[in-house]
Amino acid sequence: MTIRNWVKFFINAMLIGGAITGILGLFIRWNDVFAEPFANGNWGEFIAGFVWMVVVGMTMSLIAQMGFFAYLTIHQFGINMFRTLTLWNWVQLLIIVVVIFDLIVFRFMPNADTAAQGWLYAGLLTILIVTAVVTAYFKAKWTTKSTFISALFFMIAVTTLEWLPALMVQAGNVDSWVTLLLFPFLAVNAYQLLVLPKYNAKSDEDRQKLEERRAARKENAKPAVKKS
Repeated sequence: MTIRNWVKFFINAMLIGGAITGILGLFIRWNDVFAEPFANGNWGEFIAGFVWMVVVGMTMSLIAQMGFFAYLTIHQFGINMFRTLTLWNWVQLLIIVVVIFDLIVFRFMPNADTAAQGWLYAGLLTILIVTAVVTAYFKAKWTTKSTFISALFFMIAVTTLEWLPALMVQAGNVDSWVTLLLFPFLAVNAYQLLVLPKYNAKSDEDRQKLEERRAARKENAKPAVKKS
């Protein structure tokens, strides 16, 4: 990927993370952040809270982007280590099962003190899995069928790894943060997975155009042959 296209890729991912967190934060964190300044008409504090949410989302986007490029390295390493993509896909499926089991048994069940919390965690897990399946489906549809398992692994296992610090916090109001932070990770990861081929193709076109311009300049720079 060229530097110009990487910058576009980076900025768009940042904007998605910031926008998703800012908008959803108005609803999910309303009672904790926005309700009091709204009731008191303190619009400066209200806007500051929204900006803070956007900054949090951009920070989550940075984490998601680091996770994405780390996974690209791990994916290639996995193919080389297991020799074939088929075997590596089976390993990824096994890891997916382990990750989902860990979420249910060690993250959600111990923290589900009430029925409402149990339904919340069940809903979040459903959102994670459904989003992963849909993203993997379109990834396979737009590229090749062999990418489905890898895309599913990235959307479930890597997103969970990025989400893990929020899941491990035991402080008050943790449920709102667990809920909120899932969405920028899912949105940014889905964006990265689906649009990366577009940016790679655009980079190839840009390099080809650059080579053509260089060749044209060299051709124009050649001295004209005088006729005797």
